[in-house]
Amino acid sequence: MRLAAVVTRQSGGIMRFGVLGSLTMDDNGIGRLPSAPKQRQLLALFLMNAGHFTPASACIEELWGSDPPRTVTATLQTYILQIRRSLAAAPEIGSMAQARKVLITGNRGYHLIVPADSLDVLEFQRWLRDGRRAALRNDDETQVRCLRMALAQWRGPALGDVPVGPLLRPQVERLEEARIAAMRECFDAELRLGRHQDILGELRTAAARHPCDEEFQAQYMLALYRSGQQLKALDVFHRLRATLAEQLGLGPSRTIRSLHETMVHAHGELSLEVIGA
Repeated sequence: MRLAAVVTRQSGGIMRFGVLGSLTMDDNGIGRLPSAPKQRQLLALFLMNAGHFTPASACIEELWGSDPPRTVTATLQTYILQIRRSLAAAPEIGSMAQARKVLITGNRGYHLIVPADSLDVLEFQRWLRDGRRAALRNDDETQVRCLRMALAQWRGPALGDVPVGPLLRPQVERLEEARIAAMRECFDAELRLGRHQDILGELRTAAARHPCDEEFQAQYMLALYRSGQQLKALDVFHRLRATLAEQLGLGPSRTIRSLHETMVHAHGELSLEVIGA
C-alpha cells in the first residue's frame, strides 16, 4: 500500500486538513485535532511542510525558540505520540501502527504524509498554478475559474487560531501575500471580461482592508468608473492620496495618478491598459 493511501483507505473516506483559516483535522465531519496548543502548533508546522522532511531541530525552534526546556527531546516525542493518537482515532487510519506510516520518524526528524487533495493549502497552490498557466494563454475565463477555486480554499487568516513561532510566521506571511496576489490577478481578469459590476462589492472590501494598496484602489476606481460612478471613483483617489501622505509620507504613484487624470478628462469607458493590467 502506498503511504499516501493510508489516509484514505476505508470506504473512500478521507482525513482532511486545513491551515487556510483555523487549523482543522477533520474525519468525515468529526474533528480530530489534538487539544494542547503546542501539539496543534507542531501539527501546523508539519502541514505547512507537507511532503517535506521536518528536522527535529526545526520543531524545537518553532515551539520554544532559543529557550527549549531541559526535557525537550522527551517532550517533543510526547507531542508526536499525541498527534499520532489523534490520527489513529480516525477510522481511515485506525491504529497506531498505521499512524506511524502517516507521521513518519526518520533521520532525526519527521515527515507527515498528506494526499494533495486532503490539504487546503495544496489545493490553493494547485489552482493558483492552473490559473497562471491560463493567463499565459490569455484565457481569462479559465484563469478566473481557477483563481476563484484557489481563493475558495480560504476560510480566514491562515492558522488564525494557532500560536506561530519563528518558522511558521514567515510561512503564514508568504501565504497571505499569495492570497492577495491571487485576488489582484482574478480581479484584473474579471475586469478584462467586463464584469466590473459583478465584483464591485468585493473590490470595495479589498480597497477598505488594504487602504495603501494602489492596485486594489486602481481596480476599484476602474470598476466604479465603468459602473457610471465617476465621482466615487475620483473620491477613491483622493482618499488614497490622503492615506498615503498620513501613513507613509508618500504620494500616489505615477500609474495611479495617470489613471486619475484619464478619468478626469475621459469620455466613455476606460481600458485596463491605463493601469498596466
